[in-house]
Amino acid sequence: MLKKMLVISLAFIGLVVGAGFASGQEVLQYFIAHGVTGLWGALLAAVLFAAAGFAILQLGSYFLAKEHSIVYDRVTHPIVSRLLDAFTSFTLFSIGFVMLAGAGSNLNQQFGVPVWAGSALMALVVFAVGFLDVDKVTAVIGMLTPLVIVFVLGAAAYALTHADAPIADLDAAASHIRPAIGNWLLSSLNYVGLTLATGVSMALVMGGDLADIKVAGRGGLVGGAAFGLLLLIAAASLFAQVGAVQGKPMPMLALVNAIHPVAGSVMAVVIFGMIFNTAIGMYYALAKRVTAQRPGLFVPAMAGLLVVGYALSFVGFEALIGHLFPLIGYVGMALVAVLIVAWAREREAIAVEHRRRMRIRDLVRRKWELGRRFTRRDSDRLAGYLEDSNIDDTRLHRTMSRAAVEEIKADDEAEVEPRWEAVEERWDAERADVEAAALRAEAEASREGPADGGTGPEPEGPDDEGPGRGEGLTAR
Repeated sequence: MLKKMLVISLAFIGLVVGAGFASGQEVLQYFIAHGVTGLWGALLAAVLFAAAGFAILQLGSYFLAKEHSIVYDRVTHPIVSRLLDAFTSFTLFSIGFVMLAGAGSNLNQQFGVPVWAGSALMALVVFAVGFLDVDKVTAVIGMLTPLVIVFVLGAAAYALTHADAPIADLDAAASHIRPAIGNWLLSSLNYVGLTLATGVSMALVMGGDLADIKVAGRGGLVGGAAFGLLLLIAAASLFAQVGAVQGKPMPMLALVNAIHPVAGSVMAVVIFGMIFNTAIGMYYALAKRVTAQRPGLFVPAMAGLLVVGYALSFVGFEALIGHLFPLIGYVGMALVAVLIVAWAREREAIAVEHRRRMRIRDLVRRKWELGRRFTRRDSDRLAGYLEDSNIDDTRLHRTMSRAAVEEIKADDEAEVEPRWEAVEERWDAERADVEAAALRAEAEASREGPADGGTGPEPEGPDDEGPGRGEGLTAR
């Protein structure tokens, strides 16, 4: 349980520690511009990240979400759900072209490369990598997240040990920075909304990968608190050296350069990698979304989105963060509020479902562990728990069975029932058949178009297929 919690915590940190945070520009405009008061805003944001991480990942786990729309549809009105889905698409595109602008500013500040050239290079790299196995590429780039954390901590140590100006002077210097939002409290809330708006979809899916609701929630809590602590450290270090970093497109890069130019060059490469990681995620997901009914148009869609994004990137990295990000942040505040209210409304049902799943876990482990007796009474109890759950019987049974088998394999003193392999192969074959049928239906629908002008019914997911109540629950 502890290992799973730490894994989900680190994944959540990697999700929210993006290029904007690594550059330091967001922290400068949202917090440092408000002086000492802005540091209190960073503390408030840290608390909110922990609370939101807990609620969002628990919701994802409760609904076993495969995508964000599953949760939106269950906790909001259909019209609100569609608006939130449209906002997600807008956010993907907006963050995408801000990242192109950031790539240009990053290379320009450190290496003197023209801004337009740095942005063009990033656009070309994103387009080229779009043809490759994106998951493997982003997994490699994701390994840069620990380096960002190391550099932030190193820069903080330097900044705080070399701070010699009185706090009153630092506060006065910070007042010359134009804030993204005039009020420090609203600025703090907006930053939380902005950061989570860019990662809430994946956070819900991350939670949905865990059937253990408590572990998912604790992972989000620890991950959110850890990111909040990093935010506080970054804010304190930039405030301590505000005179040296104000006016810089990449304040954190300027701080690292003050330690040593070589460290600055390495940091510039790391930031470029983080920008790429964010950009490829945004543009790839958006291109897939807009070509869902016409997959063959993915390449021209990707190219078109990058061309438009490149043109918009000429507005400038600092200007985009100062004007576009607050807009995203306001809607993000509403999105986070909807999810937290939904969690509060469902918290009793979530607690009941967690206890139910723990009983299911114990029963399926007994079923699939060699040498343990699984009786008719156990089978009836398991069928009853599955029927009472908020998740489809078959899907939950298979999810919990796979989790139980993983536990058994990790236990040196336990063995898995030999018949498990045959059962899993059958389940995988059924899933493949359903996915193939869904793809054929989508292809036919895209060729013919809906007869009534609508979109037609959604195909059932592969986990909803298969035998009904009590599937595979016979006693041994």
